[in-house]
Amino acid sequence: MVELSTIARPYAEAAFQVAKTSNLNQWSDWLESWSAVASNDDIKLLVSNPKLTDEQVLKVFVELTKTPAEAQATNFLAALVENGRLLALPEIARQFEELKNSHEGSADAVIASAFPMTDAEVQNVRGALEKKFGSKLNVTVQVDESLIGGVCVTVGDQILDSSVRGKLNAMKAALTA
Repeated sequence: MVELSTIARPYAEAAFQVAKTSNLNQWSDWLESWSAVASNDDIKLLVSNPKLTDEQVLKVFVELTKTPAEAQATNFLAALVENGRLLALPEIARQFEELKNSHEGSADAVIASAFPMTDAEVQNVRGALEKKFGSKLNVTVQVDESLIGGVCVTVGDQILDSSVRGKLNAMKAALTA
């Protein structure tokens, strides 16, 4: 079976090429909105209903997502419906964001902290991470009490774990090896 990421890639790249010539942030917002609707269980049933035509599915989807009358957006959704790829929208949106971040020289970072962080603390961590990764970071902070203390940072596929839980796990692994 074909991987969802493989299916989504050409659509994400096509959306990105169109968005580069118009408005990257607007397309990013649309894709986020569309993927939220496409993730709904009722929409999944609607899309898989063989009694509905592609035009009917597109009409309902456009109404639910309040898609603008912009022809490029409607054409993109029509292509997804026609090719049976509407449910791939969450992955398309994810890949689009990666392309957008790469184009802008930035990356998404998730900072998981055992305790809520102040704005100053977030800025200090962001500054250190931006130096380490050499790019601007779009930071999201999450509280994860299971870390016990410290932070665990995820940037792309890299994880920097300086949490107490991570250090305890490392000590456990060293002692049992």
